[in-house]
Amino acid sequence: MFPIRDHNPSGRTPFVTYALILANVGIFLAYFPALSEPDLTRFFYQWGLVPRFITEGVHLHGLVTHMFLHGGWMHLFGNMLFLFIFGDNLEDEMGHVGFGLFYLLAGLAAAGLQYLAAPMTEVPMVGASGAIAGVMGGYLLLFPKARVDVLFIIVIFFRIVPVPAWIVLGVWFILQVFNGAVTPTDGGGIAYWAHAGGFVAGVVMAVRTWLRLGAVRFWNRTSGHPPHPVAVYPLSRSSIPRVPRR
Repeated sequence: MFPIRDHNPSGRTPFVTYALILANVGIFLAYFPALSEPDLTRFFYQWGLVPRFITEGVHLHGLVTHMFLHGGWMHLFGNMLFLFIFGDNLEDEMGHVGFGLFYLLAGLAAAGLQYLAAPMTEVPMVGASGAIAGVMGGYLLLFPKARVDVLFIIVIFFRIVPVPAWIVLGVWFILQVFNGAVTPTDGGGIAYWAHAGGFVAGVVMAVRTWLRLGAVRFWNRTSGHPPHPVAVYPLSRSSIPRVPRR
């Protein structure tokens, strides 16, 4: 199940969202193809977030730098896809500077909860997932009924289905909490508590924007959707004519 797009692109160019995507892709290309696996591990210990290092008061820069590192191509692609889908509408409502600060604080909150879950682990955490989870949480609060096209893959069957944002993002959040609760503290390779922490922080920080826009009146005015014209996706409609039931 993969979200691939929403139906209400932003009304202005999301410069910060694009800049974050370019920064993540550029940094990834600068180190990943050139490093062997042992060198990559050392690189992540140097620039990722290692909770034990934070406990010892060293390598504190990892609290920020880990947000711009990724462990592989699919890790990078998945994160950038989610940022591309959900970041533009949030940036449109918060403004460029406000959204940039929101993104950074969500990433720090995500790192904080992951650290509290296992402050002595030496497993480095890398990825923009926590900050992007914050973006998803803010999106859920502002646009709970936005239509998100989700690609369902069942063995060899593929189908794109529009699903309300509150279902897509709500289910995603519940899965992070559940997996975080049943997975060992090192996350088994996935920082579930960082995802959950970033998401909650995103919802909380977006409250100020929600109130400024009118709170429940904003929802009533927009029907829970981003306040922009609905996009038309030619490939989402079949060229086969409908036959009415007789």
